[in-house]
Parts: sequence; C-alpha cells; structure tokens
Amino acid sequence: MKLICIGSNYGTDTEALVQKRPKYPIIFLKPDTAILLKKQPFFIPDFSNDVHYEVEILIKINRVGKHIDKKFAHKYYKEIGLGIDFTARDVQQRLKAEGQPWETAKAFDGAAVVGQWLSKEFFSNVNAINFSLEKNGEVVQKGNTAQMLLKIDELIEYISKYFTLKIGDIIFTGTPAGTGKVTANDKLKGFIENTELFHITVK
Repeated sequence: MKLICIGSNYGTDTEALVQKRPKYPIIFLKPDTAILLKKQPFFIPDFSNDVHYEVEILIKINRVGKHIDKKFAHKYYKEIGLGIDFTARDVQQRLKAEGQPWETAKAFDGAAVVGQWLSKEFFSNVNAINFSLEKNGEVVQKGNTAQMLLKIDELIEYISKYFTLKIGDIIFTGTPAGTGKVTANDKLKGFIENTELFHITVK
C-alpha cells in the first residue's frame, strides 16, 4: 500500500482555476510507516521547529489499474476520506533551496493522518465536497473540491500513467489555503461537511 500525494492543487478563484491549472501535477510518495496509528497523538519530530498541518480529501483505491482513462476513473474508488499531510516546513524549505527531494520533510513516521472513510454514495457530487480543519475549536482551514485544479478523476488518470494503482492505495489530493504551524497540546479535528472524520492531539 502506498500514499500518493499531490501538491499545489487548489486555486482560490475562477481565474486561478483556469490560469494555474498544472500540465504536470506535483507528486510525491509517503510510505505506509507515515500513517499515524489510530488513537495515537501526533508527536512533533525533534528535527523540526516548524511542522504544519495540511488538511486534504483522500481517495481510497479499490481495484488494480494502470493507464486509467479519466472517464473510467470513477470505477476505481468507492470511499472518500479526510486526512492531514504533516509537513516539516523548515526542512522542506531547506530541501527546496538545495534542489533535493522532500521525503524527509513529508514522509516521516506519523506524517500522514488518515481519518474515517465515507461511501462515495454519500456525496451527490464528488467535485463539490466541503471540508474543514479545526485547531483548538477554531476553523483554520476550509475548502471545497470544486477548487481543485485537477479533479479526482483527472488525478487518477495522471497518476496511473506512472504507478500501478493497487487496492488500498490512498491518494492525498492536495490542500487549500490556510496551512499553519502546530504546537504541543493542539487539538485538531477534521470534517467533511458536518461529519467529523478524525481528531488528534499534538504532543
């Protein structure tokens, strides 16, 4: 099982959705060891002083596929969820400056929160899903999948050109504006519409 993550996939207005639409999305991987264990707190790693939350819609792949046309992509997932792509921002900035890959900033142990899953049938339109993140009772991030520059089916088409998708693989579809730093004792809760899908404590 692999975690396939998409970067820079949200626009804030109609103009951005048209002009910033990427020809080639940013893709990086996280190992399964990055998944934060259920009911466990997130521990800020000792190699970073600036870890940020990034709330994201997740897609769980339910069948094996390669070179999937986007018109068939909807057949490859039945569940949609919510998670966090934790990022050691200070480490990431150093890696970017040095032209290095991001894995140590993005794929460390516990860096991927995977919440509960909802049936795709729960949604009337997967391209119009509201989601949000609360920190200590305050909404700090919110988005809608309508703001995605590349929609879910387009992502599946693109990713499957390079990686065979297998049952249980998870796609992190990108984060909207509003990412920010976490500190010890923060309480994070993630919602799709009004349904809470995860809550964690930062240590």
